[in-house]
Amino acid sequence: MIYEMHIGTFTREGTYMAASEQLGELAELGVTVVEVMPVADFSGRFGWGYDGVCLFAPTRLYGSPDDLRRFIDRAHGHGLGVILDVVYNHLGPEGQTLNFFSDHYLSDCHATDWGKTLNFDGPESAEVRRFILDNAAYWIEEFHFDGLRLDATQDIHDSSEEHILAALARRVRASAKNRVTLLVAENEPQHAHLVGPLDHGGFGIDALWNDDFHHIAQVALSGHGEAYYSDYRGTPQEFISAVKYGYLFQGQWYRWQKNRRGTRALDLPPSAFVNYIQNHDQVANSVRGERCHAFSSAGCYRAMTALLLLAPETPMLFQGQEFASSRPFRYFADLRQDPRALTHTGRLKFLSQFPSLLSANAQKCVSDPTDPRTFEGCKLDFSERTTHGESYALHRDLLRLRREDPVIGQQRRGALDGAVLGAAAFMLRYFGKAGDDRLLIVNLGVDLHLSPAPEPLLAPPDRRCWQLRWSSEDPSYGGAGIRPLETDENWTITGHSAMLLIPAETRRPNEHCGKTAEKVERADGQA
Repeated sequence: MIYEMHIGTFTREGTYMAASEQLGELAELGVTVVEVMPVADFSGRFGWGYDGVCLFAPTRLYGSPDDLRRFIDRAHGHGLGVILDVVYNHLGPEGQTLNFFSDHYLSDCHATDWGKTLNFDGPESAEVRRFILDNAAYWIEEFHFDGLRLDATQDIHDSSEEHILAALARRVRASAKNRVTLLVAENEPQHAHLVGPLDHGGFGIDALWNDDFHHIAQVALSGHGEAYYSDYRGTPQEFISAVKYGYLFQGQWYRWQKNRRGTRALDLPPSAFVNYIQNHDQVANSVRGERCHAFSSAGCYRAMTALLLLAPETPMLFQGQEFASSRPFRYFADLRQDPRALTHTGRLKFLSQFPSLLSANAQKCVSDPTDPRTFEGCKLDFSERTTHGESYALHRDLLRLRREDPVIGQQRRGALDGAVLGAAAFMLRYFGKAGDDRLLIVNLGVDLHLSPAPEPLLAPPDRRCWQLRWSSEDPSYGGAGIRPLETDENWTITGHSAMLLIPAETRRPNEHCGKTAEKVERADGQA
């Protein structure tokens, strides 16, 4: 369970030490790994961190290097791992000095959205490769990070005999010695070979961000499918396929890019995919930087959260998501006067791929990235853990179910199957031992009456019946209340809901448990 954090906005103080005070709360919630957005020093008073230029210097904005060490030590004390987001595909536009030492650090051979790439395969590239490998090792050895998240790996270009990413994976493992490490890659074109084993031609990375899952969730929650969402429909079959196979696009034609997208990933385990419905990029890629609970129905958002946290893939939350933060997350970057106008113009140009954001009124709502108020407005308010306590309880209980239920928690390939039940409803069946299965039913549409119900995956295990274990409609989560799922009238599936069923012993043949399941035990043991 990964939790993405931006140190500068995670707390009001925006420091390593202030963030460390919240680590116990994250551990109690059920987080196991904190993913820290980039901390390599960059120009200005605030920024996301992806414009780093001093790769061996933890930014002075969040505290001292020893403060960062204390943050990681405290995380380890709470049983949390910490991985660092690193940027090895480009350098920031201000403060970059490597070219003063050599003309060979950067390459003109490959185009990216951010300018020149690092030179990993051109003339004099050996020292550049060593520079980056030493940097990866530095974070592991000097600060005891437990791994790295690699930004935009599609723009790390290397035609060498050993790709720099494979070399980096070897170096990280060696630097960690006997410690377990986690390497996660962002890779927009969905190249599955990044997670292949090193001795079989892969790059040795552990997991990949899965934009496909985010995109279908976004379409289902918002009802909009423009720009890079245009190849997704938010349908039940898309969700079933994503949960079973990770990526949806594994080599099919992708209309938005007018090209084929992805490579075969059918054999990868679910743990090789990191699923999310929010991250720093996707929240910010909207007119106001709003969280997805703000534009979805409350019931659909609860149901989607259940799917995210109970699916076998590795789930990730973005800071504040667990308590439905009212604070946006917008793009912000403090640059000198000359490029400031270009930064705002560039942001508007990027967002112009969304037709709904082309109007003058919509563009007026896009915050100026260089305005300090844009940055300040993104800082979390932890009092919302209480005022938005229903959302906090929802995440806490789902994560406890994931952690404590051995059938839900398994991450082996082939451990579940699914079926479409209606235009916006579907089910997942988790296979346990000796019929100890689980059934997750998700309905993102209106109430659905299934009669008949000829889907074999709905059938209970032999000599058992289904009993409700958990429901997103529990009033303690803000739901409208729970009604029987299976009765003499067959199945009635409440709209905008998710329900988890477990097998229970029956007293008589042909008995169902629906009528008697008047109470649902929450994951914390309360009725």
